[in-house]
Amino acid sequence: MASTSYAYTPAEAAAVSEIGVKSVNNAIDKRIIETHRVGSRGRALTDEDLLRLKLWYGVGSILSAERRKRLFDTIDQNPDAETVRADDYLIIDVARAREQLAARAEALREAERMIESVKGVVGGEPVFKRTRVPVRTIAAMKTQGASTAEIVEGYPSLTERIVELAEIWVAAHPARGRPRKLSEQGLKVKSVKRVSLNENVSKPSGSTS
Repeated sequence: MASTSYAYTPAEAAAVSEIGVKSVNNAIDKRIIETHRVGSRGRALTDEDLLRLKLWYGVGSILSAERRKRLFDTIDQNPDAETVRADDYLIIDVARAREQLAARAEALREAERMIESVKGVVGGEPVFKRTRVPVRTIAAMKTQGASTAEIVEGYPSLTERIVELAEIWVAAHPARGRPRKLSEQGLKVKSVKRVSLNENVSKPSGSTS
């Protein structure tokens, strides 16, 4: 049975391949990979393009641009090969690269199924379905060091899997413009606490007041 082919925007390609979106656009501009017109999505990339991206930057510190291009030619000539010899000392595990990309691509599609934007709910911000929890808030908490367990404890309506998917979804859908204020998201500040810095500064041992 033929495998399903997917199309990705540059931001989605960056999220799946774990390469910066600027690097993805740079690869497109330099024609390292070719883009394709897919309906209203504009320029889009395929799974094979993502493989090229991952390998191009993955072995960039080892192989010259010319040798990487020859590597791509070898892969094109042997599409079912699990490994490809780049030179006398380097063998590329193409199958492993494909597996990693496929897993992240499926995670992104899973996230898409769990997230929605509803007019009137948190100001139209993307939220997890059947909740009022903004996806970008959860992704920001993860970025700032909060563990999945801590987030689930604070947001009982979420599961660990949902929390884990927040980051890849936000990477694939970067916010545009300035961050929205709480009031613009339909949220309100319930309380504000001011703490004096002096209250949190511990005195050195042996010091006197």
